[in-house]
Amino acid sequence: MGFVDLFVVALVPVLKTLIITAVGLFLALERVNLLGSAARHYLNNLVFYIFTPALVASSLAETVTSSNIVSLWFMPVNILLTFIIGSALGWVLVKITTTPIQLHGLVISCCAAGNLGNLLLIIIPAVCVEKNSPFGDSITCSTNGKAYASLSMAIGAVYIWTYIYNIIRAYGVQHNTSTANIEDSGEVPELSSNSCTKLLSSQDSLQSDMDHEAQLAVPLIGYETTHEGHFVRKIKQHIKIWTERINLKMLFAPSTIATIVGIIIGVTSLLRKLMIGNEAPLHVIDSSASMLGEAAIPAMTLIVGANLLRGLKKSAVGMRVVIGIQVVRYVAMPLSGICVVKAARHLGLVGSDSLYQFVLLLQYALPSAMTIGTITQLFEVGESECSVIMLWNYALASVALTLWTTYYMWILS
Repeated sequence: MGFVDLFVVALVPVLKTLIITAVGLFLALERVNLLGSAARHYLNNLVFYIFTPALVASSLAETVTSSNIVSLWFMPVNILLTFIIGSALGWVLVKITTTPIQLHGLVISCCAAGNLGNLLLIIIPAVCVEKNSPFGDSITCSTNGKAYASLSMAIGAVYIWTYIYNIIRAYGVQHNTSTANIEDSGEVPELSSNSCTKLLSSQDSLQSDMDHEAQLAVPLIGYETTHEGHFVRKIKQHIKIWTERINLKMLFAPSTIATIVGIIIGVTSLLRKLMIGNEAPLHVIDSSASMLGEAAIPAMTLIVGANLLRGLKKSAVGMRVVIGIQVVRYVAMPLSGICVVKAARHLGLVGSDSLYQFVLLLQYALPSAMTIGTITQLFEVGESECSVIMLWNYALASVALTLWTTYYMWILS
């Protein structure tokens, strides 16, 4: 394919995303008010509990089989590496740009989590049907490509609703907890009289407990043991704080359960014959799930557009942060992906399928996941800032994604 063809293939899905985002922005205007704060909250719940699980389960059940799932074992590892590398780069970015603490989780998440769902489901089949595609027969390419994209979407959803969800939640809790701010920064924030009373009361209670334990310990074990006990209590206290911040229940989020269900149906021959295919007796269940799942992507995109209205009015995110995220997502991450996939291919971990390697490479070059906007809406942390970041992210994706797609095909051909 020529450069112009590649540019059109990459540009069309991004333009679709931007158009739907604009519709969400229009629906959030005060004159229209169809996507106000309450409406976005309820729509977020629908995306989280219904639309996304249905999309993940139906896509996996239709495309993943017992014969191809074993050969795809490296994809979960590769996606995990994208999250780890992106998180490390995001942490460096927030330190360099002195980003406000309440936005640390948002910035790290935007650097770590790529759009592993709808863009791959659009781009991969489009590449396969193009003339002179480097990936062989269009039918075989489309079938395998859908399986790769579906598995990528499912694994990405699990990581996002466990790892990214808890990062944004943890930093949101850290920002809203006065005692945590005092311990981390050493500064005393401005507090109301009620807040001061509660803070002093809690500190007095904690100090009383510590003094009481120290009085019991000194006669028995002496000063050194008392000092050691104080150190152990501090460790336990920090562990308790982070345990409270991390919601372990999200390990069993609806999208995670849907992933398990979809894989079980896909790899179990009896269940697959009962539910998958036009002649299957229970085909209506799979069709219904697919119909619900089709609403997930436009619903998430509408939410991003609605949140953008707040971002245009007021946003605490600085231009340095926005530029830094683009550099991480479109320069540092794709280069890291080339190193990872080349090393995996050299070690024989990914086989010789060029389409599979292309999908693995593309996972590093995608814009930030739109689901991040849904999570910020759930916690009401960094909603407007997220919208501004997404606007620039997807505006630049039409050029960056095209260039990296062209380069990836060139090194694989």
